[in-house]
Amino acid sequence: MDMKLEVVVVPVADVDRAKEFYTALGWRLDADIAQDGGFRVLQLTPPGSPASVIFGTSVTEQAPGSARGLHLVVDDIEAAHTELQRNGADPSEVFHDSGGVFHHGGTDARVPGPDPEHGSYGSFLSFDDPDGNGWVLQEITSRLPGRLDPATTDFSSSQDLAGALRRAAAAHGEHEARTGAEDPDWPDWYARYMVSEQAGTAPPV
Repeated sequence: MDMKLEVVVVPVADVDRAKEFYTALGWRLDADIAQDGGFRVLQLTPPGSPASVIFGTSVTEQAPGSARGLHLVVDDIEAAHTELQRNGADPSEVFHDSGGVFHHGGTDARVPGPDPEHGSYGSFLSFDDPDGNGWVLQEITSRLPGRLDPATTDFSSSQDLAGALRRAAAAHGEHEARTGAEDPDWPDWYARYMVSEQAGTAPPV
């Protein structure tokens, strides 16, 4: 049975302040429902995300600001930093971990700057919402094998698709340079490359 992560609850003290913060980041407001007795539920979805966040009044017993290590994936960590800064999130500088595998909790073992090898999964930044709930952005440009099913490859936004097309175009340019010939079947090559990138399988040669 498939079990897809759909919603993460974020505990906040001031619902309207949180709503203003997250919508300013460009997150889509899916619902804002208030009922008798002060019960209120808001659902927002980050751009391109299949999962959403929920916060409100009487929706969780967690203390406001106690959610930490919530991860968002981007394909360009520097561009994400610029966008967050422009939208008022006050992000940390881009960092990588001294151990080179994921990252330590909090700010332990942070090394300024992106991963020196610019490897997928290796570069991060962080920011907090007004209540102190902690978010981490991780740059992923190609998936490890087995992370996605190639039979269900999809793109959740036009920006996501455009990024994949740009990476495929760059890789195809290298492919033509290696072969020394123009490839008339480049659309098929692009498609195989984009599917392999999402699924973490070997790209076309």
